[in-house]
Amino acid sequence: MKSGFVVDLKDGMAIASLFLVREKEIRSSPRTGKSWLQLGLVDRTGSVSAKMWDNYATIISTFACDDVIRVRGRAKLYNDQIEITLEQILPVTDKEYDLQDFLPHTRENIDVLLAKLHEHVGAVRDPWLQRLLTSIVDDPSVQPKLRLAPAAMTMHHAYLGGLLEHVVSVCGLARGVAAHYPDVDLDYLITGAVLHDIGKIDELCYERCIGYTTQGRLLGHIAIGFAMVRKKIEATPGFPPHLATLVEHLLLSHHGTHEFGSPALPQFREAVVLNFIDDLDSKVGAMRATLDAAAVNRDDEWTERNPSLRRSLLRAGEFLHPAEKASGTAGGQNNASAAHSAATQAPSQRSFLDPGVPSKS
Repeated sequence: MKSGFVVDLKDGMAIASLFLVREKEIRSSPRTGKSWLQLGLVDRTGSVSAKMWDNYATIISTFACDDVIRVRGRAKLYNDQIEITLEQILPVTDKEYDLQDFLPHTRENIDVLLAKLHEHVGAVRDPWLQRLLTSIVDDPSVQPKLRLAPAAMTMHHAYLGGLLEHVVSVCGLARGVAAHYPDVDLDYLITGAVLHDIGKIDELCYERCIGYTTQGRLLGHIAIGFAMVRKKIEATPGFPPHLATLVEHLLLSHHGTHEFGSPALPQFREAVVLNFIDDLDSKVGAMRATLDAAAVNRDDEWTERNPSLRRSLLRAGEFLHPAEKASGTAGGQNNASAAHSAATQAPSQRSFLDPGVPSKS
């Protein structure tokens, strides 16, 4: 069992723990000519930079990116960031660790989330839409991936089970919106909520790390999901062509604008609503991760910059109750944030940043 997580690292702390290797390269200083081994190490709580200055030539070939290694060294503060100076690196076998210690995971129960998804699908009244949704959700090649897939690499729900959590949440928002606006067709909205990100099960890889598959890089989740849904529709004899067009439009337009990757703009009522509730859940998820991330300064009322919102966020509880900062009881805000962080065990948003990914997901 792993001990010593990234989130616990402090300046001067001796380190003897397991980490997953995210990045690995030899770097050299153009000024001094000195070379060193540079690693990016991760666990379920975040990422940390690590350097080995001496005697790395003999061990560099014993491990690769996405391997788990045992390291010994010391944490230190450098340029206001914790990093590890490595003294020893040892490869480990699969039996020596649990991969759940290295990839962040939803705090929700996957079986409960899946049951809620089936409830939403079962409540769809249109028989064609319900048949389509069931054929995808219950597909034995889809469901195992749906149980594990993250919703994104960095922006929101970027952890195992994040996609399912996001989809169920958007379904809940769909019900609330349809109850408030009776002219919104809930069947269309639930269909869009369930299917809009289904392509992410193949766009992303999430076995050893959270990243993009080659298919995901080349096509993106909208194109992948469109092809999956089109195939299921074509395999359903008699599926109404006009209904198929509406379903496909929901997928193609759910990012809202061409700038954010939508091939089409939302052009009927439920498509517009789907874009907004998807965006709302994405933004709330992104804010939650940023607010839950440990502050660089314990007394800092502001978070680091949120890449999705492109701004820092105020920790409102600390702002309203400055006298209670030290005790961490600011109006319940800090306790709630800490409880969620411990439960989700999700990393800060800078753990897997990819500047090439658009802010809309």
